[in-house]
Amino acid sequence: MSLNKKSVDDFNAKGRRVLVRCDFNVPLKDGKITDETRIVAALPTINKLIKDGGKVILCSHLGKVKEGPNEKESLAPVAVALSEKLGKEVKFIADYNVTGAETTAAVNAMKEGDVILLQNTRFRGKEETKPGDAGEAFAKELADLADDFVCDAFGSAHRAHASVSVVTKYIKEKGGTNAVGYLMQKEIDFLGNAVENPVRPFVAILGGAKVADKLNVINNLLEKCDTLIIGGGMAFTFLKAKGYEIGKSLVDDEKIDYCKEMMAKAEKLGKKLLLPIDTVVADGFPDPIDGPIETSVVDSSAIPADKEGLDIGPKTRELFADAVKSAKTVVWNGPMGVFENPTLAQGTIAVAKALAETDATTIIGGGDSAAACNQLGFADKMSHISTGGGASLEFLEGKELPGVYAADDK
Repeated sequence: MSLNKKSVDDFNAKGRRVLVRCDFNVPLKDGKITDETRIVAALPTINKLIKDGGKVILCSHLGKVKEGPNEKESLAPVAVALSEKLGKEVKFIADYNVTGAETTAAVNAMKEGDVILLQNTRFRGKEETKPGDAGEAFAKELADLADDFVCDAFGSAHRAHASVSVVTKYIKEKGGTNAVGYLMQKEIDFLGNAVENPVRPFVAILGGAKVADKLNVINNLLEKCDTLIIGGGMAFTFLKAKGYEIGKSLVDDEKIDYCKEMMAKAEKLGKKLLLPIDTVVADGFPDPIDGPIETSVVDSSAIPADKEGLDIGPKTRELFADAVKSAKTVVWNGPMGVFENPTLAQGTIAVAKALAETDATTIIGGGDSAAACNQLGFADKMSHISTGGGASLEFLEGKELPGVYAADDK
């Protein structure tokens, strides 16, 4: 996978119309944005293009838009937040067609340093279609608005959507530049290079509920890392594959043979594969999820038949933390237990703390691990927290991401 891509630093946008695909898929409540992280993350790229004297045209999706265009999923609140943060007006084009006459007129009237935000790209309904369908026409219309294209939406980079990767074809045809923004560049530098050429020892930590979600990640990381740590709900399928009693714990019976294969592969490659040695158990899953719960700690090889494993135990926390201490690169994806519950968050906290205290490059692969780091107050201690859950997983699988692949090579 070629990761040496042109970035916004490799061309000057002065006087040029630059279409920027951002990730403004922010949480909204009653029309108000409840978390502006993604908006703040896009500012460095936007500011660079404004400073160059570019005419900046921003686009993004928001939500799943299952019921067609609607005001609840309009990007209007994002334009307000952006205007405040950039200290200048960001003109919002409310056109449900996204690239209609109103948009064209607004783009034609732009001066250097102006910024406009297009309506939710998914309002077109063909954003997610395969090439050759109407998504192709939408991509061409987007490209018609601009001279150059910058992809800064890592959270969508694993999808071959009209506004993420298909648009690059038409920009290229007219001799424009397809580059990545600062946010994308950071993801490539940390996540991509951590897997392709890590500083060793390289420790990978995988958690979360299902083995099925991480099949290819486990396989790929075993070849790249020195130590693979497995916690969270997915560990119980591995424990069952070892012949242990796991009680009522989460298990994926169809993946037991796969887990056996992976343990054999680790042994053959001379890699360490660490599993929990003790487990925090309870009578069942907490209801509500953050409610009080009575727990006990048992050996992972002997979970009582009437108990469910919900977090890693104290000995395992120590084992995992020790493995991190000597590492030079650590990638972590997925919590160690039901971290939303204070009683069952101890394993996840212990791993986050171990990462916060190491001198290694620490990379958090989006999703629940990112949420855990933010909630538990460790975010500022990590080298990099990925902005894309699905995209970071596919990067860790070694897949080529359409949004990265489509940018011009340097």
